[in-house]
Amino acid sequence: MLLRIALRRKMSRLTAIATAVALVVAPVPALAQGRGPPVIRDTEAEQLLREYTRPILRAAGLEKQNIQMVIINESVFNAFVADGRRIFVNYGAMMQSDTPNQIIGVLAHETGHLAGGHLSKLREQLAAAQTQMIIAMLLGAGALVAGARSGNANSGLANAGAAAMSAPQEVIRRSLLSYVRQQEENADRAGVKFLTATGQSAKGMYETFKRFTSESLFAARGSDPYVMSHPMPAERVAALEELARTSPYWDKKDDPALQLRHDMARAKISAFMERADTVHRRYPQSNDSLPARYARAIATYRHGDLRSAVAQIDALIQGQPNNPYFHELRGQALLEGGKPAEAIAPLRKAVQLSNNAPLIEMLLGQALVATNNNAHTDEAIAILRAAVARETEAPLGYTQLAMAYGRKGDYAQADLASAQAAFLRGDNKTARDLASRAKTRFAIGTPGWVKADDIVSAKPLPGQKSN
Repeated sequence: MLLRIALRRKMSRLTAIATAVALVVAPVPALAQGRGPPVIRDTEAEQLLREYTRPILRAAGLEKQNIQMVIINESVFNAFVADGRRIFVNYGAMMQSDTPNQIIGVLAHETGHLAGGHLSKLREQLAAAQTQMIIAMLLGAGALVAGARSGNANSGLANAGAAAMSAPQEVIRRSLLSYVRQQEENADRAGVKFLTATGQSAKGMYETFKRFTSESLFAARGSDPYVMSHPMPAERVAALEELARTSPYWDKKDDPALQLRHDMARAKISAFMERADTVHRRYPQSNDSLPARYARAIATYRHGDLRSAVAQIDALIQGQPNNPYFHELRGQALLEGGKPAEAIAPLRKAVQLSNNAPLIEMLLGQALVATNNNAHTDEAIAILRAAVARETEAPLGYTQLAMAYGRKGDYAQADLASAQAAFLRGDNKTARDLASRAKTRFAIGTPGWVKADDIVSAKPLPGQKSN
């Protein structure tokens, strides 16, 4: 403490400089406002991605880690890992992958990052860099102070101090970027290893990276290879091709049934995420394939022609009566078209065929609640409780559960469910207010009271506002 007081004046300028540098070298914080990027939830697409990653995670020794697939509402091609528990995939990556093997190759690369523990190691590198930066700053500040005391701010000593503080920043930055490039190369090698171990081709991974290399070569021309966060594109792809071609599965094709499921998921994403005219250009009336008919049926219901959409969906069901997603689509179209009572039967069928997929259960619960028929209230509560127990991060389930409890007159549970929905949306103030009210309605120490108290006591996540 005494030393701290004695140095306070001398360190004031250094503190200001160090703070400015920290803003440059620190990793990007969590998104402001406490809200992450918008997420797309869809049972069909998520299930397909899980099936793509399951054998790869098994080969990587991560099958018991419960790695989740998260689809981000972004049209650009990207996939990344951020917390060691989830692989994030932009819907654009699925749309721009013509074959399952292409997106599987990207997922194998991201699994390489997870298996290599690159996130935790990068944090260690950042911490070490910060320590080095502080030491360099201290040395540079000492020279600045000595120069200032000499009465000549432009003295050689002062200039040397300024150089001492700027030069290490560049050295450390290059060191960190070199480390990140090495991680990318390691993830490439690991991805090929996992694909080979699961009897899959690495050609799709190579094709994807080659495509983006061609698009970025002009931008990279003349760049300093030591200040790029990824390896120089041509070098990276050449190394990847050499490695991938050693696999005995290089020429192995995707299974036609898997290709169809891939095309169906892409058609669904297109129909929900793109403009109607874009969907119809991508899937014209002359295209009678199942994915094209799927896309047109979705686009038709989304843009107001419910009767025509239901007829198109019924034709899809006639061709594949055991496809749960066709029944889900029929129920969703009717529900959003203001016919919740008619939506119940197809949604029940979808729940049954999907082995009780929780997101589809939530849709069924929503239809039951939307009928405003008290005879459906108990069933809605039972279905929604089962759904949120298995799918804990979907606000829709808690919102519908709150409505069902409110209709039943159970205001304690209604407040608690509303608080849980608000908390998942990142609305901390509303969550705390509702949870506080719920606590007054529950007996102290009961499960409901404890859950409400957890929400009241919860601290905002890094980057979130406490409101």
